[in-house]
Amino acid sequence: MYSAILVCIMSLTTILLRALPFLVFTKDRKTPSFIVYLGRVLPQAVIGMLVVYCLRNMQLTTPSSWMPELAAIAFVFGLQAWKHNALMSILGGTILYMILVQVVF
Repeated sequence: MYSAILVCIMSLTTILLRALPFLVFTKDRKTPSFIVYLGRVLPQAVIGMLVVYCLRNMQLTTPSSWMPELAAIAFVFGLQAWKHNALMSILGGTILYMILVQVVF
């Protein structure tokens, strides 16, 4: 019984948090400029933080420790510039990185 109550409370909390922006910012109210600004700049900031986080332990002592990362990053940038598809770029870079790490290096 305790687990069922816990799941119901977590479900309701999740639904409420997902619906809250739509309830607060209705068509009658104008979205505050600060929220619009955050929506414009946060995606790039999060991606930048993820890149720094992923490269934080990169060792520059041997090429086999930094070449896969830099090759995958260059591939992601090139694929994004060519196709303008974030999902394709991320998947392509991940696949290339895994191939380089598992097979080449």
